[in-house]
Amino acid sequence: MNAYCKSALHQIQIAINSIIAIMHELNSDDLQSRPTDMKYSIGELLQHISLLPKADYKISNGATEEEMSAFYSEHSFHTIKEIEGALINHYQFLEKRYQTYTDRELQEKVVSYWGATYSRYEWLLQIVSHLYHHRGQLHAMLVHCCRKDPQISLFE
Repeated sequence: MNAYCKSALHQIQIAINSIIAIMHELNSDDLQSRPTDMKYSIGELLQHISLLPKADYKISNGATEEEMSAFYSEHSFHTIKEIEGALINHYQFLEKRYQTYTDRELQEKVVSYWGATYSRYEWLLQIVSHLYHHRGQLHAMLVHCCRKDPQISLFE
């Protein structure tokens, strides 16, 4: 595997491990909490995070808006255990796919359905930043809105 991809995947694994640790500090009632009207509840945010590795991979390979809409509608998780399982499975899917790319394939440009164009490697970096963004969002929701600090280290 490309050394840069291996490092990026390691950073994704760090984010996922800390997200799972945060989930282990929650109960089912926490999933219903919606700190801001018209925004994700904690459960909805976690569900989005759990889909992210596979969803963003699909986008990075040119999935259409219709294909992505279908993907999102096919997945619904209701418990912390289901969300955790989906997150792990979708990360493993992403990791397997990136292990197979050659350096040439990593440099191929792919256009998203909304017009963003990146190399496959750049798409992987987008996935890293997307996960870290939502992990920070989750942590802030819990600490500042729900007054529930999970006491989880967010970095190694």
